[in-house]
Amino acid sequence: MKINKNIIKELTEYLDEFNLTEIEYTEKDVKVKVSKFSGTNIATVKETKSENIKSDNIVGTKVPSPIIGTAYLAPEPGGKKFVEIGKKINKGDTIMIVEAMKTMNHVPSPIAGTVKQICVEDGQPVEYGHTIAIIE
Repeated sequence: MKINKNIIKELTEYLDEFNLTEIEYTEKDVKVKVSKFSGTNIATVKETKSENIKSDNIVGTKVPSPIIGTAYLAPEPGGKKFVEIGKKINKGDTIMIVEAMKTMNHVPSPIAGTVKQICVEDGQPVEYGHTIAIIE
């Protein structure tokens, strides 16, 4: 994988310019995340598999994130996931948690059905309306 160092440098400059603690940039299957930790900038580069992220080719009800935040698939690190692909769930069952401003917001299933796809990874930032799961 060839990484453009200019992207990391530019993101690092944005941290300081806009007084941010973290910024993330995604292009195709490469995700670059730069975080500020105790005054030091740390860059993380992750290659993602697009089949885990894209939800265009699966039929079902798309469950959107109700808020901007960080998605968590389990109630605690290393804990049992709320749902898994193929699991039957009831309307109102918790699909995952989206943390915003240190508040854990449970995302309920809008319908009863089977989980066809989980469209986010544990700890991934999500935007309002971003598809986080697909239920059929």
